[in-house]
Amino acid sequence: QVQLVESGGGLVQPGGSLRLSCAASVSGFNNYLMAWYRQAPGKQHELVANIRSDSSTTYTDSVKGRFTISRDNAKNTVYLQMNSLKPEDTAVYYCNARLIFHNYWGQGTQVTVSS
Repeated sequence: QVQLVESGGGLVQPGGSLRLSCAASVSGFNNYLMAWYRQAPGKQHELVANIRSDSSTTYTDSVKGRFTISRDNAKNTVYLQMNSLKPEDTAVYYCNARLIFHNYWGQGTQVTVSS
């Protein structure tokens, strides 16, 4: 059974940093498109960033220059380094793994940016 386990969320002050991790129990991890999504209260689910098997990346405009997605294929883990956090980054962050017809989600981790 495939599992994606996120960690690293929490409460941080504006301007602070957090690093999210997502450990995937999936065969062939290096082939998967890995992504981080988020959902804030009352808002739509949105793509934050993704990283392909060749390690190319995509970011939503609001996080460009502040967030960095990376992957460690030896550890079956994807990371999201979040710097210069803003209150509007407050959301539940979800890890996603996608390959052809396979689409898996983690349980989510709460990130709260508040003074």
